[in-house]
Amino acid sequence: MAIFEYITRLPYDRETVFTWFERPGALPRLSAPFMGSIRKEPDNGLKVGSRSVLNVAAPGTFGMGLGAAVAAGAGILGLPETARAEIPWKAKHIEFERGRSFTDIMESGPLARWEHRHLFSDTTIDGKRGTIVRDLVEFELPALGLLPWKKPQKFAERAFSRELAQVFKYRENTLRADLEFHNSYPAAPLTIAVSGASGTIGTQLCALLGGGGHRVIKLVRNAETANGVDRVYWNPELGVLDPAMLSTVDAVVNLAGHTIGGKFTEETKHKIISSRVVGTTLLAKTLAGLAADGKQRSLISASAIGIYGASPHGGATTAPLGEDAAVGGDFLAQVCTAWEAACDPARDAGVRVVNIRTGLVQTPGSGALQQMLPLFAFGLGGPLGDNAWQSWVGIDDMAGIYAHVLLTPAVTGPLNAVAPHPVQAWEYAQTLGRVLRRPSKLPVPRFGPKLLLGEEGAKELAYADQRISSDKLVASGYEFRHGILELALRHNLGHP
Repeated sequence: MAIFEYITRLPYDRETVFTWFERPGALPRLSAPFMGSIRKEPDNGLKVGSRSVLNVAAPGTFGMGLGAAVAAGAGILGLPETARAEIPWKAKHIEFERGRSFTDIMESGPLARWEHRHLFSDTTIDGKRGTIVRDLVEFELPALGLLPWKKPQKFAERAFSRELAQVFKYRENTLRADLEFHNSYPAAPLTIAVSGASGTIGTQLCALLGGGGHRVIKLVRNAETANGVDRVYWNPELGVLDPAMLSTVDAVVNLAGHTIGGKFTEETKHKIISSRVVGTTLLAKTLAGLAADGKQRSLISASAIGIYGASPHGGATTAPLGEDAAVGGDFLAQVCTAWEAACDPARDAGVRVVNIRTGLVQTPGSGALQQMLPLFAFGLGGPLGDNAWQSWVGIDDMAGIYAHVLLTPAVTGPLNAVAPHPVQAWEYAQTLGRVLRRPSKLPVPRFGPKLLLGEEGAKELAYADQRISSDKLVASGYEFRHGILELALRHNLGHP
């Protein structure tokens, strides 16, 4: 058996810190994306007997690359979410003392033994009350304990401890930033309905909001899982959404839409646009119908920088595009234009409407980074094109931008959700290679994206050239956690 210890010192009192751990969303916020995903959140918070299920990926860059390859392939082929290169980890809470400690163990999973104690104590930081969080992990690796030789066992334990150090560094950075975020937005708790809550952005946004004490109502399409309290049934295709279920909300966040990936067949294109327009229209009309009660509400709806077209600069190097730039004429530009226009019923009724034009979200769990990881992990990475501009944003900032907009009533209209420093394709490849300690000079053959995405999809997704401005977002008061690409990649890939 080996022991791993990690100490975190936070400039917030113990009650504030421990309460954050108790709220819904703590586990999704603390789960490092480079080490797997969450299948089931704790069913009774931190209380004794509460259970959760995680999917754990193989450690290291090769393990992350393998997991990304399987996940990306499953997404492109339309396979179920269970088709992942991850091992289930079933956890159970066995000890709880409010404000002081809680303990969880691994009931089943890849290790021979795991017990994780979270200990909280008071301290003083810069003359103010602070908290020390002490993570104490006792673990035993499988099979190694049966070997008569100690050196291989100690070597493996040290290697595993190094992986744990990366995970807990990620946890510390996220916890610290979340507490700082909530401290900067001391608004009264809001009630927020979220569509697309189970998606990549939705999961992190709901968790961030829950950690701040806000009530989240998830709009779900499975009537059997709806309870009418924190999970409300809706069916956009059938026009089903009970207005009474939204009467108490302060805002609706609309993230629902068919996944944009794979080839742009006519069937897929229809699903992409209809899933966004139909659902958004239903939400906008429902909020418009509630406007007569005088309650001020907001509709924060997703969009994308694809609204400017795949090549809005016409091949010339120009200044970054602001929200007033002309819209494009290709397929994704048409999708985004119709998507934003679907909000008009709510806007016309006096509802505050913000259209979040999302850039390339950086997370190993989905999107472009997930698709590029396998090549880079195995030393075959390189740029998609050369000089094309890539306007990106980290997943933590993506959740933070939505939360910022929810809590900043002065923000209205279209808003570019991109980091302040876009990069060109060659720079992106160099940065990712440097973070992963892998070569990055081998250009991706153009037939690769075309094979996976088709001619149209490759042009609008893989080879899009979009230099987009974040000036409006920054002027509204948002402070980026990771405004530099390398910082975002190191955080999300566990390579500090």
